[in-house]
Amino acid sequence: MAKGRRGFGQRPGQGMGGGMPGGMGNLLGQMQKLQAEMEKAQAELEQEEITVTAGGGMVTVVMSGKKELRSLEIKPEVVDPDDVEMLQDLVLAAVNDAIQQVEKRHEERMSGLTGGLNLPPGLGI
Repeated sequence: MAKGRRGFGQRPGQGMGGGMPGGMGNLLGQMQKLQAEMEKAQAELEQEEITVTAGGGMVTVVMSGKKELRSLEIKPEVVDPDDVEMLQDLVLAAVNDAIQQVEKRHEERMSGLTGGLNLPPGLGI
């Protein structure tokens, strides 16, 4: 480029590539801070455990924040060889409830960090 000429959109004193306007630099810094906070919250959530019961405490499930089943306890009195379907239903209900509670906890924690920003699903979460 000839001396004294500017590229499109450049202000005097800016070379090629220009500089990032102050507002954009601040926004970038805020986004990096938010990303770090979200990563920290995600790591903390993954260490948490959710305990859920079904059938009045007959089936107890403990699930990690990573949606990994940590333990499953079934009271002996609920085990009826003639009604295996009931036991299966109780286990399914407890596991599905635990998954929903883990997801709800993640959503609550992340929405608290983003301050209600309407971010697309899965964006850093």
